[in-house]
Amino acid sequence: MAIDTTTAPSPQAAPPAPRPHAPKLSSRDKLVLFVLCAAQFMVSLDFSVLNVALPVLGADLGMNQSALQWAVTAFALPSGGFLLLFGRFGDLFGRRKLFLAGLALFGLASLLATFAWDPASFLTGRALQGVGAAAIVPTGMSLLTTTFPEGPQRDRALGISGTLLSLGFTVGMVLGGVLTDTLGWRSTMGLLTVFALLVLPLAPGLLPESRTPDRPRLDIPGAVTVTGGLLALIYALSTAAERGFGGADVLVTLVAGVALLAAFGWIESRAAAPLVSLPMLRRRTVAWGNLGGLVTFSMMTTVVFVLTLYFQEILHLSAFRTGLVFGVQGVVSVLAGICAPKVIGRFGARRTLVGSLAGQGALGAALLGISEGGWSVWLATAAVSLASMCHLGAIISYGVTVTSGVPDEEQGLATGLVTSTQQVGITIGIPLLGVLATTNADLLTGTRTVLAIDAGVVLVAAALIWLGLRRDARA
Repeated sequence: MAIDTTTAPSPQAAPPAPRPHAPKLSSRDKLVLFVLCAAQFMVSLDFSVLNVALPVLGADLGMNQSALQWAVTAFALPSGGFLLLFGRFGDLFGRRKLFLAGLALFGLASLLATFAWDPASFLTGRALQGVGAAAIVPTGMSLLTTTFPEGPQRDRALGISGTLLSLGFTVGMVLGGVLTDTLGWRSTMGLLTVFALLVLPLAPGLLPESRTPDRPRLDIPGAVTVTGGLLALIYALSTAAERGFGGADVLVTLVAGVALLAAFGWIESRAAAPLVSLPMLRRRTVAWGNLGGLVTFSMMTTVVFVLTLYFQEILHLSAFRTGLVFGVQGVVSVLAGICAPKVIGRFGARRTLVGSLAGQGALGAALLGISEGGWSVWLATAAVSLASMCHLGAIISYGVTVTSGVPDEEQGLATGLVTSTQQVGITIGIPLLGVLATTNADLLTGTRTVLAIDAGVVLVAAALIWLGLRRDARA
C-alpha cells in the first residue's frame, strides 16, 4: 500500500506523522520467504541457464540446428500456457498442495533432462519442467501475498522476490557457460534438480494452506480457450524468433491464438463462475499495472538479447567476458531490489512504476550511442546496468500495484495475471523485435533500430500508465 506523504492544509501546522516501517520478519517468516523465493529463482534460472549450452547439447543428443529451438520452446509453452489455469486451481483446491506438486514434478523432470538419452526424452523432461513451473510460479506468488500482509512487509517480500527473479535470469546466462565448459551441459539440468531437492523438504512444514472459502465450479470452457490461446500464441512467437513470421505454422497458430483468446473474453463475460473476473480486469491498477509488467519484461529481455549479439559479433568479446558484463548488471539488480521497497514506501507503487519505466526507456535510448569502438563496451555496461536497476523497480512496483487491494480469496487470480504477464513478456520481446537485428544485413544498424524501438515503446508506455493511474487516483 502506498503511503501518502502529502498533508491537507490546516490552520495550525501539525507535526508530520512518522512513516510506518515494516515489522521485522520472524525466523519463520524468513524461512517461508526463503522457500518461496528459492523456488521462483529456480524457475527464472531455467529460462536462461541452457542457452549457452545449446550447441554442445545438440551435438551430444543428435539434434540439428532447427530442432534446438525446441529445447527452449518445450519449456516456454507449458510454463506460460498453464499459468492462469494453475493459478485458479490453487485458489480452488489449495495453493500449498499445488505448489508442492509443482516442485516435485519440476525436480523429477529436471532429473529426466539431466540423464536424457535422446532428443525425445530430453524434450519430454523440458516440457514437464514447464508444467511444474506453471504450478510453482502463480501459487508461490499467491502464498507470498497471502502470508505477508499488504503494506511495507509485503512490499519488502515482493522486492526480494522480484530481485531474485531478475537475478536468476542473469545468473543463468553466466552460470550456464561456466557449467557447460567445466562439467558439461547436463550439469545445467542437474543444478535445477539440486535446487528442487533443497526446497521441497522444507516447504510442507513451513507453508500455510490457503484457498478460496466457497470453492466455486471451475470454468472449463474458459480454461480450455485461455490455455489453448496462450499455448498457440507462445508457440507462434517462439518459432518466429528462429524462422520469422512467414511460416505457415507460425501464421496459423498466431491467428488461432488470437481467436481463442477473443473467445475466452466472450466466455468470461457470460460465465457464472469465470476463470478471470472481468471486474478485476477493469480495475485500473490491474490493467495498467500488468501493461507496465508486460512492457518492462518484453523490452528488457530484448535489450539483453541484442546486446549479447553486439558484444560477441561486433565487439568480438568472448562468452566469458560477455557474461561478466551481465554479471555487473546482476549486481546492480540486487542493489535495486534492496532499495525498491523503500522507494515504493516513500513515493508509492504507481509513481515508482512510471518513474522506473521512464528511466528504463531513457537509458535504453542512451544505448543508441554504441558503435564498433572498444569504448562502447563501457557505455553499454553502464547503460544496461542502470536500465536494469529501473527494470527491477518496475517489476516490484507493478506486482505491488496489481495485488494491492485484492481480497485474499482472489490473490491467486491476481498473481496469476502478474506471472502470466512475466512469462508472456519474456517470450514475446525477442520474436517481435530481436528478428529486426538478426535479419538486418548490417548487425550494428539492426541493433540500433531495435534499441530505438525498444526505448520508444517503454517511454510511451510510461506516459500512458501515468495518465491511466492518475485518473484512477483521482477517482
